[in-house]
Amino acid sequence: MSYNQSMTEEFMQLALKQAQTAFDEGEVPIGAVLVKDNQVIAADHNRKEQSGIATAHAEKLVIEGANCSLGDWRLNDCSLFVTIEPCVMCCGAIIQSRIPRLFYGAADPKFGGVSSLYHLLEDSRSNHFVEVYPDVLAKQSANLMQDFFRKLRKNQ
Repeated sequence: MSYNQSMTEEFMQLALKQAQTAFDEGEVPIGAVLVKDNQVIAADHNRKEQSGIATAHAEKLVIEGANCSLGDWRLNDCSLFVTIEPCVMCCGAIIQSRIPRLFYGAADPKFGGVSSLYHLLEDSRSNHFVEVYPDVLAKQSANLMQDFFRKLRKNQ
């Protein structure tokens, strides 16, 4: 599945809406959507604070939602759109679920597992490879994160 720039930005805008919801709920503002056949099959955002579960990352939640809705752990024909570069854990989930395409917004220099700290999705030792499309609406994604942490520091 290939996406033109308009479609790519449209799906990333949906992920940004999820990130804004996370921001409004006091969660680190990361949103994700999973797309199959140009249809969103799962959308969610970080829920660590409200759930009390350390692994409640947006990427992991949409993967699990898609697994349930499709009745399959393999997401071979899907694309993941996420506002911030996935961490190591989420990269593992992307590989394990066989997602072939990842689009993400801003890099994460502290936790990024795609290109900032590690290159897990490009590791030649893996049995699954992911096409990676970085910097999709990166400025909007980065601004939301910066606003969140600025607000958090101000309120402390």
